[in-house]
Amino acid sequence: MLWNILISVCVGALVGWLAGILMNSKNGFWINALLGIAGSVVGRFLAALIGIHANKISIGGILISVAGACLVIWAVRKLKK
Repeated sequence: MLWNILISVCVGALVGWLAGILMNSKNGFWINALLGIAGSVVGRFLAALIGIHANKISIGGILISVAGACLVIWAVRKLKK
């Protein structure tokens, strides 16, 4: 159980870093990591709504998580303005 949480946090941090690069985010690594973790949850939730399910550690799962993280970064930008 603890390993699953640790792996999820590490993958979320990686996803946040990738999304930060894609979105040209000016946030630091830690903020992007937190947004990546939140984005992973959002991306998986939205994908499940349309019937797409992917394993956590897979190319599809990471792509869904990156898309969700990009969406969260975009939403945070809009809320800041």
